[in-house]
Amino acid sequence: MVLLDGKKTSSDIKDEIKVTVTTMKERGEKVPHLAAVLVGSDGASLTYVGSKVRACEYVGFDSTLVELPDTTTEEELLNTIKGLNENDDIDGFIVQLPLPKHIDEQKVLMAVSPDKDVDGFHPENFGKMALDMESFIPATPFGILQLLERYQVETKGKHTVVIGRSHIVGRPMSILMSQKGPAGNSTVTLTHSYTKNLSEITKQADIIIVALGVPEFLKADMVKEGVVIVDVGISRVPDASKKRGYAIKGDVAFAEVSEKASFITPVPGGVGPMTIAMLLKNTLLARERNT
Repeated sequence: MVLLDGKKTSSDIKDEIKVTVTTMKERGEKVPHLAAVLVGSDGASLTYVGSKVRACEYVGFDSTLVELPDTTTEEELLNTIKGLNENDDIDGFIVQLPLPKHIDEQKVLMAVSPDKDVDGFHPENFGKMALDMESFIPATPFGILQLLERYQVETKGKHTVVIGRSHIVGRPMSILMSQKGPAGNSTVTLTHSYTKNLSEITKQADIIIVALGVPEFLKADMVKEGVVIVDVGISRVPDASKKRGYAIKGDVAFAEVSEKASFITPVPGGVGPMTIAMLLKNTLLARERNT
């Protein structure tokens, strides 16, 4: 069994980006500039945005954090986004989700310029991705593709089962895994909460990508020997034996499933770190396209 180490791989990617940025600086070129908009003070969002800022510092990007109170109106947020769209110094930006309930997330994501949408959430980018056109791929699916490619996991002609159909992970993964490319050319089955006899389908899978948010959902009796497992889930599960009072669990029962897997991502340290690395990669792509 080989561990698909997202922590190491993301570190490698950041080092590669750092070299590119250093060369840009030596040539006197403008370095990539990533901005993040944070509305409110959600703990997880604060942690995530903080790690993005630190990652920018490490690779040599310029970064801007726009912090707005949770009382911010939808109109005020849309005006902030308009300003970022029109700011030529900003190559790409993200609006950290979730947003306060009084703000329409879809309207906000639609307001982000597709040319600066480094999260890859805008329908124009999603549509281009589905049509094999140049676009920004959502960071988590992009990270999964990189993990599979860099660990030389064979995907061509394989049966990939995706569990979960979110617009952020499940649906884009189902498209990307079937497309031509180093981590594509597989036959894809997209499953969800209404899928019947799910374990019969997963037992046939060569590759399983799980993005449900249900701790330890995928058990050993649901997979075959030699399966490749990509676990996107991350949940806090109460655990009195831990100092912090909880344990971090993925969607896969790691201890038992890893006994049968040929490749598997750990949680934490698998897909999670890749997301930030690919956000940086998308920002670098945005900078190159805006030259």
